[in-house]
Amino acid sequence: MSTSKGPGLAVLPKTKGESSAEGPRVLQPGGWPAPKGYANGMTAEGRLVVTGGVIGWDREGHLPADFAGQVRQTLSNISAILAEGGARPEHLVRLTWYVVDIEEYLASLKTLGQIYREIFGTHYPAMALVQVVRLVEKTARVEIEATAVVPR
Repeated sequence: MSTSKGPGLAVLPKTKGESSAEGPRVLQPGGWPAPKGYANGMTAEGRLVVTGGVIGWDREGHLPADFAGQVRQTLSNISAILAEGGARPEHLVRLTWYVVDIEEYLASLKTLGQIYREIFGTHYPAMALVQVVRLVEKTARVEIEATAVVPR
């Protein structure tokens, strides 16, 4: 029998405004600094709602010209897909962002944070950000995949 020498795993207590006891919970290894704007890990039980790679098309198939506008529409589209599946933003457990220019993303962090909170509130799931050479839709600047777990 071996003993782990790594950091212990902690499940953070719920704070005001977090989802119910049956909803997703943040996983934060003991002694690690708290991340800002995302979670290191999540745990949840329930029904999965998964999106494909979502971009910022509006109902007419138009993309905003600017990065922040595309992020706003992409997050709105994800919110609509979640609702279609009976989920809400607080059920999100993972977001994977694909961007064509990481410098554009970094230069927009304050605006992106405001947009995120307007659409999803202050629930921050596990997230990853990946810079890619390009997306399938040539004028798309960002594509996001989402995973949510709706409590039973």
